[in-house]
Amino acid sequence: MELLSPMSRLSVNPTIVLSPLTEGYIAYDTASNRLHELNPTAALLVELCNGSRTREEVATLAVPLLPPDSKTFIFDWLTQAIEQNVLVESSANTQQSKVRELSATELADFAIRLRDEGKVQAAYLCQQRASELQPADAILLRDLGELAHIVGKRTEARQTYEDYLLHVPDDAEIQHLLTSLRGDTAPTRVPNKCIHQLYQRFSVFYESNMCDELGYEGPLHLRSAIEQTLGGRSGLSVLDLGCGTGLAGLEVVDRASRLVGIDLSPDMIEQARRQDIYDELHVAEVTTWLDHSQEQFDLIIACDTLIYFGDLRQVISLANKRLAPNGVIAFSVERADSGTFRLTDNGRYVHHPDHILDSACESNMTVVRQSEAFLRMEYGQEVTGLFVTLRPSLPAASSA
Repeated sequence: MELLSPMSRLSVNPTIVLSPLTEGYIAYDTASNRLHELNPTAALLVELCNGSRTREEVATLAVPLLPPDSKTFIFDWLTQAIEQNVLVESSANTQQSKVRELSATELADFAIRLRDEGKVQAAYLCQQRASELQPADAILLRDLGELAHIVGKRTEARQTYEDYLLHVPDDAEIQHLLTSLRGDTAPTRVPNKCIHQLYQRFSVFYESNMCDELGYEGPLHLRSAIEQTLGGRSGLSVLDLGCGTGLAGLEVVDRASRLVGIDLSPDMIEQARRQDIYDELHVAEVTTWLDHSQEQFDLIIACDTLIYFGDLRQVISLANKRLAPNGVIAFSVERADSGTFRLTDNGRYVHHPDHILDSACESNMTVVRQSEAFLRMEYGQEVTGLFVTLRPSLPAASSA
């Protein structure tokens, strides 16, 4: 393909969204849904194509900065960039581009579609441009912060969330996410207000998101851990801590004579009620409920609940007091590769197996079983879960 005229000026196609990398650019064509990665040489040529220069003028400026005899390469690359719609050409007399620039609304819509398709880098680029066009739009800022986090731009995510809070200062979810992004001291558990807000938004599509999109297998692996610990025991009084929509309850209801569910979110409790498997459902914070209850249970489960707590002793020690003789606690957490436990940038805690052992011992409990398995996907990566069962420790034998 040849340029229309030696006098044609070259510029970046208005449908292209550019984002700088350590070396070069990522260029996303919002019109054709194509992503281009530009190396440093390509990035230089793109920057020189500012709408005021011809092919010859771009080459004249670029040649001294590139290896000898690079003019032919430059011409070939410019031609290819036009064919791929990265660059557009116009005559010297043309007053406006052939292609209009997309609006912030259109870019934000592209970002949603691309994220749903798993193209998070391209989604981030679109969202970034949308926010540039409407910098005071709080919703655009919040979505940009989330996408920046997903693609690993931690500093950008923190700054964007900081800007968002200037518009919506009482957003408990973002306040909590910033705790880790800022490096602040983590709370002992995720604040109640954050949980309420998160699941008020999440409850309606929780199951479709977790099971269909993220391949959630937590309840199945917890059921396996319980089976290997309890064998065929049934007719049990069961307490489901952080019951959510009832996914874990469905896995244990067959061995329960009585099933009680506790959850901090009233919206999740309403979803659990639709399962029609619980004898009782309570809206409560689990440690407060455990501390005030006088009931005894043969099995206490907490599937994807303790990810909202730091030191596990604050739950395990109270749960132990609610166990009937020969009772068992079964729970899942996300595995930490080192340390004890820590708050991650996604607002949840991860726990190391050593911390589980220490927490059990200090709560006068014994680890019966601890295994690792796939929990779910997150941002295209597999999340590993720890699946644990505990029993109260036997009293030490008295000496003669």
